[in-house]
Amino acid sequence: MSRKRLVPVARRLRRDMTGPERALWQRLRELKAQGFHFRKQAPIGPYVVDFAWLAGRLVIEIDGDTHANPAAAEKDEDRDAFLRHRGFEVLRFSNGDVARNIEGVLHTIVNSKWKLACGMAEHPQTTD
Repeated sequence: MSRKRLVPVARRLRRDMTGPERALWQRLRELKAQGFHFRKQAPIGPYVVDFAWLAGRLVIEIDGDTHANPAAAEKDEDRDAFLRHRGFEVLRFSNGDVARNIEGVLHTIVNSKWKLACGMAEHPQTTD
């Protein structure tokens, strides 16, 4: 799909975000002070991704129940391969992950930034 056709789709998806997407978006906006600048429902190639930190080459996808069926899982794999080929890391979380453990989701996202920026496995821990 061309970018010209994706922009209206992205706008509709921004307006009609799911509850878990809205909850995570509110928290992602709080990470701006830590150097993240996420875009929601961002067109990348032929896809609209849930959240993208373009400078950090990070994509976050929030998967609902429909992603559990084999056809959707195959499409997700193709999409992830496309994004990885273009240098993006893709993090996928279920709606349930966001609803039950949004702090853990954010921790994974922040640690991913450190891995991308520093080549480290985990965010450095401060000692008291």
